[in-house]
Amino acid sequence: MPGLPYDRPMADPGERVASDLKSAMRAGNRERVGTLRLLLADLKNQEIRDRGEGGGGRLDDEAFAGVVRKGIKQRKEAAEQFRKGGREEAAAREEREAEILAGYLPAQAGEDEIRAAIEAFVEEQGLEGRAAIGRLMQAMIARFGARADGATINRIAREVLES
Repeated sequence: MPGLPYDRPMADPGERVASDLKSAMRAGNRERVGTLRLLLADLKNQEIRDRGEGGGGRLDDEAFAGVVRKGIKQRKEAAEQFRKGGREEAAAREEREAEILAGYLPAQAGEDEIRAAIEAFVEEQGLEGRAAIGRLMQAMIARFGARADGATINRIAREVLES
């Protein structure tokens, strides 16, 4: 069962997760309950870190997506390690948890859309060579925000700049 739609109107992204947690508890979905509890803890920890750095403590959509992406990345890495250790069942569990978390991300931009935006920006700005990667990354991350993974943007940017 995927997460609820990302664009569901709520003041705080954590409220959406808490609401989904209650629903999962009522449904008796233990795996989803465990995953959402961990996500809520990660969100709370990020809020505390932000408060310590002078932030307001409330996570905006961008910070929320960052926490979710980090959780997905951790689970994918864990699944890979479990597979290397011959623990297929544990790897499958980690992948299911990553899928649950992925339901909280906005619809991701496709590689074609990212490539087109990068090519247009490179042409518009007259960028070339590896030295332009920082400026290009900054512009594309600002443009796509939570809709694109930084690693994907970086890979496509390098392909475009090196061609």
